Amino acid sequence: MKFMLAVLGDPNHCPAPISAYRFADAVLTAGHEIHRVFFYHGGVLVANALAEPPQDEPSIAQLWQHFGNENNIELVACIASASRRGIFDDSEAQRYGKPASSILPGFILGGLGQLIEGTLVSDRTVTFGS
Repeated sequence: MKFMLAVLGDPNHCPAPISAYRFADAVLTAGHEIHRVFFYHGGVLVANALAEPPQDEPSIAQLWQHFGNENNIELVACIASASRRGIFDDSEAQRYGKPASSILPGFILGGLGQLIEGTLVSDRTVTFGS
């Protein structure tokens, strides 16, 4: 079975990103496939390269970054939600006159078309957060 995951919850105020991570790990362990993980609304904060969790907490961003890299899974942050929250890749930083990129390596910016396409080609879409 092929899954599409949508992560909407802010990692600072909601368990959605870590719940999605645990679900994604279980999906692959069970032998299924993940087409894409789409971070939307507050969920895009997972891709913020400038955020640093307290020392006694795991870095949800690093967990996702490693997961996507190790399993060759596309991690897409909604470009509109990301720019609203100060997360830019090199191209968007230049476009808006920002001094630098602020997106973690392993994440890309994309549009809602990628969410829709992922939903269409997947057997199941699972949403985390509201």
